[in-house]
Amino acid sequence: MEGFNGNPGINKLANVLSQRMKAENRSPLILDFGEIQGDGSLRTDTFPVPLPKGQYSVCRHVGGLSFEISGGHSHTVAPPAIKPGDRVLVAWVQSEAVVVDIITNS
Repeated sequence: MEGFNGNPGINKLANVLSQRMKAENRSPLILDFGEIQGDGSLRTDTFPVPLPKGQYSVCRHVGGLSFEISGGHSHTVAPPAIKPGDRVLVAWVQSEAVVVDIITNS
């Protein structure tokens, strides 16, 4: 750790991560807003370090996964997947970010 003392950027990142971990220990579930970045990463309002695509979860309805609907008949629905620039609702479940839905203006 002594090698990081001369690097203010690393120290700042370590402090942000430490504060985030302390906050998670106080509250196991936090709702947050975020935005999908151009590379597919997720940047949330309370966690400034982008989470790379594949390092966060996405609910089925915004993940582009198809599912079947049946009533008098059955058909497959494939909702659009989240895309760069989408503003999203994120649930923090312990240390995992889960994109719940896309947020739009009223």
